[in-house]
Amino acid sequence: MNYLVIPDKFKGSLTANEVIQSITNGLHRVDKSPSVKSILASDGGDGFLDAVACKIMVQKIYVDTLNPIGDKLRTYYLYNKDTKTAYVELAKASGLELLKPKERSAKNTSTFGTGLLIKDAIKKGAINIYVGLGGSATTDAGMGLAAALGYSFVSEEGMLLNPIGDNLSKVFKIERNATVTILNRIKFYAVNDVENPLFGENGAAKVYAKQKGATAKDIDNLDKGLEYFNSVVKHSLLLDHSFVPGAGAAGGTAYGLKTFFNAEFVNGTSFLLELAGVPKMFKNKKIDYVITGEGKIDSQTTNGKLVKGVVDLATKYNVPVVAICGKLDANQIELDVMGLKNVLEIYSSKKGLEYSIKNAASLIEESIANFFTNNRRKTQKKVNVSNLFTKFNIF
Repeated sequence: MNYLVIPDKFKGSLTANEVIQSITNGLHRVDKSPSVKSILASDGGDGFLDAVACKIMVQKIYVDTLNPIGDKLRTYYLYNKDTKTAYVELAKASGLELLKPKERSAKNTSTFGTGLLIKDAIKKGAINIYVGLGGSATTDAGMGLAAALGYSFVSEEGMLLNPIGDNLSKVFKIERNATVTILNRIKFYAVNDVENPLFGENGAAKVYAKQKGATAKDIDNLDKGLEYFNSVVKHSLLLDHSFVPGAGAAGGTAYGLKTFFNAEFVNGTSFLLELAGVPKMFKNKKIDYVITGEGKIDSQTTNGKLVKGVVDLATKYNVPVVAICGKLDANQIELDVMGLKNVLEIYSSKKGLEYSIKNAASLIEESIANFFTNNRRKTQKKVNVSNLFTKFNIF
């Protein structure tokens, strides 16, 4: 059997590489010599740069920048000098994992640090910039990023506003300095898989802000702030990208990239799978099973995360998919929408969440081994029954 393994990380438990290893170990328990190909992929969020570096010759460029709450931070982006292409991961400068739980506040964080990474890439000569979105600590509609690249956001009183989520509703005027015109020659790509609009019931604040430290009141204010901010953009720039699918990615950073820099939206999973040559593997019929997964499969997965992208591609070529997760929190209708027929959950209510997190590696291995052992038995049974029918000329 030929297996293709493309999982996401199990956040708070295992990296994507560790998940790949556990799945591979499980397959070896069933088949002594399975053909296992693995892809380190990303939906544009955490791990985007690692996935790119596996497939493209790039250089790490280290930069002094700021984290989501304005503290000093040294991090990096990737650069290909030959193609003048930079790859920036928003989570490296504006990510939730950069903050301690008590520091997380969707209304007080900014993407300004990510903007500084992009600014450095432009100084290095980049004319193509791919920004991997996901894992953000922010809900600022990309104000911070834009502020780092020449935009200013001014209150009705004429005060320059700090580009954070809490100030979305205070913006009266948007200004841009002379350097912004230089950015017209730069091609921006917003890489992500989510399809949420900027605001509303399925928007950036109401779907994602809670996990970024927002209270119920904060979420309501942020959602209203995003809607108000878009009205200012419509008046000042005569643009409205608020309901473009994916505009709400990374707290509206995708919206900001589209609005201020005319970014093209790129499906993260498709982009990285194409780089890895996965569609070609399917076309050449070299894959019998795809195994994917993530820490939690829920309603957010249906909005276009890595698992959904992998399933969509495999389904196109009629290749069966097995998804494994730490916890399954999706109903049958949602699973049907995703095209998922085989979902393995390692969580057990009898042993609790902490046990599942601590023992995720061995639980993944065991679940995969059990699934394919049972699957093999079913296949053999079908073959035996078929031979029996043939032997006695029943058909």
